[in-house]
Amino acid sequence: MKILLVLDQFDGANNGNTNSARRLRNTLIRHGHEVRVAAQGESKEGEKYGFPLYHLPVFDWLVTQQGFTFASRDRKKMEEAVRWADVVHVMMPFALSRSAVLEARRQNKPVTGAFHVQPENIWFSVHLGNFKPVIDFTYFGFRKYLFQYLPYIHCPSNMIRNQLKKHKYDADFRVISNGIEPDIQYHKNPKEPEFEGKILIVMSGRYSGEKRQDVLIDAIKKSKYKDRIVLYLAGQGPMKSRYEKMCESLPNRTVMKFLTKEELQRLFGMADLYVHTSDAEIEAMGCMEAFASGLVPVIANSARSATPQFALDDRSLFRPGDSDDLASKIDWWIENEDERRRMEYEYANEADSYRLDDCVRKMEQMFQDAIDSFRA
Repeated sequence: MKILLVLDQFDGANNGNTNSARRLRNTLIRHGHEVRVAAQGESKEGEKYGFPLYHLPVFDWLVTQQGFTFASRDRKKMEEAVRWADVVHVMMPFALSRSAVLEARRQNKPVTGAFHVQPENIWFSVHLGNFKPVIDFTYFGFRKYLFQYLPYIHCPSNMIRNQLKKHKYDADFRVISNGIEPDIQYHKNPKEPEFEGKILIVMSGRYSGEKRQDVLIDAIKKSKYKDRIVLYLAGQGPMKSRYEKMCESLPNRTVMKFLTKEELQRLFGMADLYVHTSDAEIEAMGCMEAFASGLVPVIANSARSATPQFALDDRSLFRPGDSDDLASKIDWWIENEDERRRMEYEYANEADSYRLDDCVRKMEQMFQDAIDSFRA
């Protein structure tokens, strides 16, 4: 198949959506398909159709701090990109994707889409993530703007599929994980000198409102073992300064920085526990890669997050937003090291259910079904 992937940002692996798209592209090519990308940035012959950068009025600074870019539309270039493809797959609910969908309709080409942007991801950044009318209106807006035109929608989790059904989306929903790469396996690394003799707790994710790193910081302050705990928050985002200030009262220096895939894997190999505090999450690749690497996760049991599906029992769940409950779960896992070591292997084995090659084969089937039903 000739598959065109459409998303605003493809260059620079600094956010989950981009990382997922790059993994999908590379695996599809490895499986024998031709893949091109339509995204913001420079064009690359035979690989990428580049579109100009779009600056969002008023909120451009916030978009930049989240590590994201928007692409501007270019009708002529999109016409060329769609003409090449057998099927068009859009991955963002913004202007570039809409132009691709409308162009595919003009050219009578099959089109599929993915629901990767949870409305909460947008509104928590301006403190409206818990305001239900705004969230419901955004689901409605996405549907009217883009998803009403898509007969097939890729949902990375059952949670987001159920949300789409609740908000009256009508499509053939395919629940398919974004997948864990085959080289991410159980491993242990010796701790770097600054972490020797300490309990290293890690969370990976943007510093933004819905991720709730503040709950983890508060929980460590309440832990019986706070003098021994070192917190490592891997990521970037607009709330970095606030979290740095909150961490000043922790007994040990908190590390906050963005990591490459290789650096993150090295960190997971040194860490003792992974915590995921997010109130809203479509899948949480950081958590998946952590338990695939052999870390026991402790996860916020939020109804708006898909991440609780990864917990093998209640010891890995805490009440969302409740730092007291999280502190008690952290302390339990610290005190029961033998059980933690045993469960590390259980979680690493669980990762085999989400391996990238199997997930991409399901995506291939969706693309083929879209082509076949369109021809029919």
